[in-house]
Amino acid sequence: MLRGFYTATNGMLAQQKRMEVLSNNMTNAMTPGYKADQASLRAFPELLIQRMENQELPVTSQRRVGTTTPIGSINTGVYVQEAIPNFVQSSLRETGVSTDFALVQGETPDENGMIFFMVENEEGQPRYMRNGNFTVDGAGFLTTNHGHYVLDAAGNRIQTNGLEFQLTPEGLIQYPGGQAALNLAYIADPNQLIKNGNDLFELEEGAAAPADARTVAGLQYNVQQGYLENSNVDPGQTMTEMMSAYRTFEMNQKVLQAYDRNMDKAVNDIAKLG
Repeated sequence: MLRGFYTATNGMLAQQKRMEVLSNNMTNAMTPGYKADQASLRAFPELLIQRMENQELPVTSQRRVGTTTPIGSINTGVYVQEAIPNFVQSSLRETGVSTDFALVQGETPDENGMIFFMVENEEGQPRYMRNGNFTVDGAGFLTTNHGHYVLDAAGNRIQTNGLEFQLTPEGLIQYPGGQAALNLAYIADPNQLIKNGNDLFELEEGAAAPADARTVAGLQYNVQQGYLENSNVDPGQTMTEMMSAYRTFEMNQKVLQAYDRNMDKAVNDIAKLG
């Protein structure tokens, strides 16, 4: 019976975590470039159940030996192993704002490869993002809405000297008195990225360094100024999955309550009969 407690409790915890992931997706349904998380449910390792018994040997001494008979396997519940971002490219929307950039991919040499803007976080470390909702700060540097500096192909901060600049489809920013090439990082396996908050991703330890998108053979892309990539969250599907998670949580809760009632009878009623 105690195993049933653990199984139902693990089911509730898994659905609670799944609901948190889905709620975060719904919250970011309007965040440009946001990649929806998908909760990965896994079962705990299977346990093999065997019946232990004694068998008499056909000898005069009537000796008995211990034997086991396999009954089958059982799981003790599920858990959320990880939340995996869905890197499917979303649609674009026109904003007309000169500091809004959108990455558009065509054919790629790798099935799942994707291009990202490279920015600099608070500690000066490189990070990657698809949200091109940029702005120009008071010093004339191109930054994200969270104050992270956008980097050029050489890894330097981009000084635009104001809002009067043009962006070419190849990612070249042309402004009065100069130009700068956006650092467009091509990552062959985006699943090696870890969400880092504020729409940022970082490469997991040991992952291969990204390539410059301009040097990748067979890669087709362009950068559009005055556009933003929409979030790839599907609100309708997410709401359906949230309802499913709630119902599953509720069912596990009822199973737990049933076990609790049975345990109460075993302790308080059956024990009195003895």
